[in-house]
Amino acid sequence: MDSIIPLLSDPAAWAALVTLVILEVVLGIDNLIFISILSNKLPAHQQQTARRVGIGLALVMRLALLSMIAFIVSLTTPVFDLGITGAPGQHGEPTFETQFSWRDLILIAGGLFLVWKATKEIHHSVDDEPSGEALDKKGKAAIGFGAAIVQIIALDMVFSIDSILTAVGMTDEVPIMMAAVIITVGVMLVAADPLANFINRNPTVVMLALGFLLMIGAVLIADGFGVHVPKGYIYAAMAFSAMVEALNIWARNGREKRRGASPTSNDGETA
Repeated sequence: MDSIIPLLSDPAAWAALVTLVILEVVLGIDNLIFISILSNKLPAHQQQTARRVGIGLALVMRLALLSMIAFIVSLTTPVFDLGITGAPGQHGEPTFETQFSWRDLILIAGGLFLVWKATKEIHHSVDDEPSGEALDKKGKAAIGFGAAIVQIIALDMVFSIDSILTAVGMTDEVPIMMAAVIITVGVMLVAADPLANFINRNPTVVMLALGFLLMIGAVLIADGFGVHVPKGYIYAAMAFSAMVEALNIWARNGREKRRGASPTSNDGETA
């Protein structure tokens, strides 16, 4: 408690908290999109529960990882090296490398899972014929609650480790990290249901979100191989695509309203 009180009166600590919350919310969007898409494949009475359980597990996982902060930092230590490096880049660093840490391996595994999952979902969205597979919402078989939670936990782990490492790079104060994580998860809880409902009501948004997940998976794999794609480019592309899709939805809603407008006047006679 004595270590927290000085932070409350430190402007630098508040600035670090605000900055970290913004970064964590941005990083959490990826996780939230995945949870929203996966929960929408469940029966209606289980969807909200799955979202709350998934986000709650993300909070527990991140707080648990923060309590093992020394171990998390050690995940960046190389565990083996294949001895292959790419050509030097603009600043002299290799364009890619095969010196892997546990963090790299987790990112690669998570990226491969996201690429597989997004590709599978895109296939099911494009193919009108039900396949009967567990992931196919059109078929008789639907994903179970337990299977959804397991997949959410797997991605929670990947995004949680990335989130904690981001926090470590921003501040050395564990109370600030914990406060940022709690605030971020609170924002995710508030935004989860509206986002999931919005995605469910707009099928084109589902395809856009799956495209985001595919891109994020590829970036995670690249990051695991030492190819660091600036996150600003990724989120700028996502924001631009979301803005274009918002304009499409606005235009589509406008056409539907005009199409549904009655051609008759108030007295029942043709205008």
